[in-house]
This record gives sequence, C-alpha cells and structure tokens, in this order.
Amino acid sequence: MQGILYEEPTIWLFLLVTVVMGGWLAWMSGRAVAKAWKPTFQLVLYILVLGLAVRFIHFALFEATLLTLHYYIVDTIVLMVFGFAGWRYNRARQMTTQYRWLFERTGPFSWKAREGVKIRAEIA
Repeated sequence: MQGILYEEPTIWLFLLVTVVMGGWLAWMSGRAVAKAWKPTFQLVLYILVLGLAVRFIHFALFEATLLTLHYYIVDTIVLMVFGFAGWRYNRARQMTTQYRWLFERTGPFSWKAREGVKIRAEIA
C-alpha cells in the first residue's frame, strides 16, 4: 500500500494525519454544513480546501511532497467520505428531531416517514 495510498515510510502517519485529524475536521465540516441547512456543494468546496491543508501537514511535519496530485486526490477522497458521513448523520438527526411528527430514525444515517404520514412535494 505504501506508494499507492501514502508516501510516508509507515502507514501510521497516514492514519494519524489523514484519517484521524483530517477525518475529524471533515466530519465537523459536514456537521456544520448540515446544521446550517446549506447545500452539499459547499461541503465539497470545504473538503477540497481541507485536502490542501492535510497535504500541507504531511509536508510540514513529515517531509512528504507538497504538490502532488496523486496523494492530494487520495487524501481528499478519504476526507470526502468522512465529510459526507458527518453531513448525513447530522441531517438524519435534524430531520428526526425537528420534524419528529413526520419522520422516524431507521439508523445512524437514515430516516423514513412515519406510518400513516403522506409526504408530498410542492413546487412553488
């Protein structure tokens, strides 16, 4: 995996910086976007910038390459997974707490309409 997912001499550096630190920041970014009821394209923009910050941390602390498209894409994909998981978790929580008469939670990332409730979409 070394050379494909990470360029550091050990996977622990990749896991620490990208997965733990970057993943937590991406999760919190997803949470912030969900709580503000913002569209997901804003989350994508935030994660793209966060990917640059994670690349810089790899460069500054562990002497990795700063400007490399391959590892930027790998880091950003990992961050996108955490970011959208945080967004979806918090959106499910919002929908089931703010609209508890309409929706019930079916899992940590999902919800469904309550029995006997008809949901209709109106176009204004």
